[in-house]
Amino acid sequence: MSEISEEQVAHLANLARIALTPEEITSLTTELDQIVDSIAKVQEVATPDVPATSHPVPLQNVFRDDVVGQTLTREQALANAPERTEDRFKVSAILGEEQ
Repeated sequence: MSEISEEQVAHLANLARIALTPEEITSLTTELDQIVDSIAKVQEVATPDVPATSHPVPLQNVFRDDVVGQTLTREQALANAPERTEDRFKVSAILGEEQ
């Protein structure tokens, strides 16, 4: 059951300004026909009483409570910094001098 014709594929390629050889047109016609047939099969099965799903297995996010743990002191964090200004990391400007 061919719903897509080679003329339609050639016309669409022309509208999209895509140069296709006759072999490519034939190949794309076959591929597009298969896609249309596959969509038609899915539409036959899909009924109003079958809910749409985005994933076949129910997913559940697993979160843990945020718990404050041991952290570095300011001095420990800055201990290996190549440059620092007071109690902060010092980094080179990346936007240039005009900023």
